[in-house]
Amino acid sequence: MVRSHRKRRPGSARPLGGLAFGAVLLIGCGSPDAPTPTFSGDFTEFPLSVGAQIIAPSETPPPEPSNCEAQASLRPGPPNPDGALAEIRARGAVVVAVDQNTNLFSFRDPTTGTLTGFAVDLAREVARDLLGDPTKVEFRPLGADDGATLLAHGDVDMILRPAALTCDGAQDVEFSTVYLDTPRRLVVRDGSGISGPEDLARRRVCTHHDPASISALTRIAPKATILAVPDWDDCLMAIQQRQVDAVAGGAALAGLVAQDPNLEIVGPASDSAQYAIGVAPGNDDLVRAVNGTLERVRADGTWTALYERWLSPLGPAPEPPAPEYRD
Repeated sequence: MVRSHRKRRPGSARPLGGLAFGAVLLIGCGSPDAPTPTFSGDFTEFPLSVGAQIIAPSETPPPEPSNCEAQASLRPGPPNPDGALAEIRARGAVVVAVDQNTNLFSFRDPTTGTLTGFAVDLAREVARDLLGDPTKVEFRPLGADDGATLLAHGDVDMILRPAALTCDGAQDVEFSTVYLDTPRRLVVRDGSGISGPEDLARRRVCTHHDPASISALTRIAPKATILAVPDWDDCLMAIQQRQVDAVAGGAALAGLVAQDPNLEIVGPASDSAQYAIGVAPGNDDLVRAVNGTLERVRADGTWTALYERWLSPLGPAPEPPAPEYRD
């Protein structure tokens, strides 16, 4: 049998294998690829939020307070024509520093991009009384500190922060009467088996890093490890990522359970978290004006309406906190 041989036509393609081999040679002549990075760990642990602090259980927890009440404030009265109110009216706006990350208390609405919440609406009520218009407010972001520096430098007129008052009060901030008084309780995951502070021994609990919150948690759960964070939404992330077993706090707990249906508020009221509006020392006329607004909203039903709108996850609206005055 005669084997036929087919001649290659001029210009016809060569076998692909040769081209592939040539491509390999060309690539090999270039710079070598960077080595594949190596990783350690199994990716089951998430990093803690920026500014978080782990506090080990205390061998000597603070004693139960015998009379831990916020400092009494100034009674509402006529404004000083040469004081802070005159500057606010000349400016045409009240400048208020608020936290922007505490859901339902003071937060930026993800849909509209505007600041909203219980504290924001309360600031607008102050503007309503001072300037006749609740929209005459300029909001400034409140950082991780207590806002005293903003007041001292005259950058803001007032601060509304989601941190409770300490028993001894701050010397660098003058406070209004208490506008919110909520029991300290716990947020836990459904089915956690935690029903109160007695179940927190040898567990990790998240709270805000302000002194009042840390002191209260150390007192009610002395055998718990505390994760103290600068923002309440850091506690939400921590419990969702199972970095903590519970979150302890007051008004901020409403915003946590509103964002995650797998969380619930449990436990009896351990003690009280009290909130007040901060003003720079020496601005007595502004303190008196703010207290006048708080008197009005308590009496005309505005306070109850704001509570039912924003803080209903905490339960039915209680009676507004009664004011205490020192004059």
